[in-house]
Amino acid sequence: MKKLVLLLGLTISVGCSGTTNEPNNTVSEDPLAQSEKNKSKANATAVFASGCFWCVEAIFESVKGVYEAESGYAGGKEKNPTYSQVSAGATGHAEAVKVYYDSTQVSYQTLLEVFFDSHDPSTLNRQGPDRGTQYRSGIYYSSQYQNQLAKRYIAQLKKSGKYSQITTELAPLTTFWLAEDYHQNYERRNPNNPYVRSVSIPRLKAFQKKHPELLKQNH
Repeated sequence: MKKLVLLLGLTISVGCSGTTNEPNNTVSEDPLAQSEKNKSKANATAVFASGCFWCVEAIFESVKGVYEAESGYAGGKEKNPTYSQVSAGATGHAEAVKVYYDSTQVSYQTLLEVFFDSHDPSTLNRQGPDRGTQYRSGIYYSSQYQNQLAKRYIAQLKKSGKYSQITTELAPLTTFWLAEDYHQNYERRNPNNPYVRSVSIPRLKAFQKKHPELLKQNH
């Protein structure tokens, strides 16, 4: 669907799927959490998938404590996947982002909140106008700390009854394949792209309206 929008140059009227804020039920920090806080900036990473990576990258880069997010592919088995392969649903990968963050400024718990409050986890293999397994909701963990905290967060969401279902895939990260250069910082570099104007920017603004307390000053 995204490729169709780009080819035709048409403006879509579909906005970001609305979600509500997660109740303030926090998980008590354990030794695993403290261990992560002691990691260096370069080692503090997280990988999420929630639809078009142009949108997801821009959302995470607006959050305090996140100093970079890279667009790429995760959750598939094909080596060195290309955008044309992934967008056709041929590799099993999801469009994903790798978030580099300072864990002394923003916790993985907060990143989970950002993730769930910036997309609709109840829609299977779909976000907004984009459909297919490549647009699925996914958390790809690189440690047992991340795995445990994500499980707890998902359990809280299910208990809250906020969504009819949670379709988010929770799986260990095998390989994160970096997407082609032109996908990086795509929303910022292409503000007049029809898809960006009609889908990505409204999605970013919807998240920012929900969580102004999490935003960097320049956002």
